Amino acid sequence: MINFKTLAAATATAALFATGAMAANPQVGGADMFENKNIVENAVNSADHTTLVAAVKAAGLVDTLASEGPFTVFAPVNDAFAALPAGTVDTLLKPENKDMLTKVLTAHVVAGKWSAADIAAKARASSDGFYHFNAVSGDALSAQVKGNNVYIIDESGNASRVTIADVNQSNGVIHVVNSVLVPK
Repeated sequence: MINFKTLAAATATAALFATGAMAANPQVGGADMFENKNIVENAVNSADHTTLVAAVKAAGLVDTLASEGPFTVFAPVNDAFAALPAGTVDTLLKPENKDMLTKVLTAHVVAGKWSAADIAAKARASSDGFYHFNAVSGDALSAQVKGNNVYIIDESGNASRVTIADVNQSNGVIHVVNSVLVPK
């Protein structure tokens, strides 16, 4: 017997992500992203993620994010870092603040490979409309679907919109986001 409620939800979820932003081989920051390359190998080519790449290098996380994984990375664009209070990025990039930088970056990483459709389905299925999960940093994150957008919400209640979903990598998936998730 067909469960029409489940079928309708699955159809809506598929329609939500059947956009140009989720092409088979999407471009991010003007660069092709390839499923046979790892997170680091693809990220270094994105003009929109130079700040993130510099931060990953400064935190010593290159080898981790190039490892087998799988990881789901919510990757803030350069404009997201620029929107932080003046001096924040420069302060985080100082060697003496490596632990703090690592905490911020790992608040954007989740163990496993989670597609945007999977995240959206879990949020829709929950009683409160939020999917609750933990980042590698240990910080609590939530996901919510509003209209055709998926939002990732940090512990402080700041919402970051997924602007490009499901950029598949050999060791996981990247979802480009428009703001930095700030751990408590």
